Amino acid sequence: MRVFIREPRNTDEEVFLESNRASLSLHRPWVSPPTTPVGYQAYLERLHESRYQGYFICRKEDAALVGVVNLSEIIRGAMNSAFVGYWGFEGFTGKGYLTEGLALVFDAAFQSLGLHRLEINIQPANTASIALVRRLGLKKEGFSPQYLKIGGEWRDHERWALIGEEWNRKGGSLWVESARKVDREPLEKNL
Repeated sequence: MRVFIREPRNTDEEVFLESNRASLSLHRPWVSPPTTPVGYQAYLERLHESRYQGYFICRKEDAALVGVVNLSEIIRGAMNSAFVGYWGFEGFTGKGYLTEGLALVFDAAFQSLGLHRLEINIQPANTASIALVRRLGLKKEGFSPQYLKIGGEWRDHERWALIGEEWNRKGGSLWVESARKVDREPLEKNL
């Protein structure tokens, strides 16, 4: 893997906010990440709740922040699942960093956190994100009209999911890494 994941820290505020501001045209209308110090502090506070877990994706060669992945509404008990949200930063997209970072977060979710299922909701016009989850082996489960309010508007979403047993059976992030190294073909051909 060319990336590693780590927890967000107070000392990341400046680079996080600068990266979000520089990526506004990339993020809209898909996601509205924090762009102010108050927003960043609220984000960090939310990550201290048991229902949330946040990860920064960093490039190994220089520790540059290339993306963010959040697990939210972690539900234990009979569901044992979470929702996944993510975004990359301008200058780092289209290079596979987010694919690799998500794979590492999936490993953490299924192995370290012991979750059973992850769900990702994506606006239908966000074709890059849909291609990403397909590469990672998620399955489309349905369509939810006016599912999430983003940027002040209720937006339709496709529902994609992944079961931990399936992810682990394929080899998790090692499967993603080997597919990337071997042939650079879309991962779904290796399912």
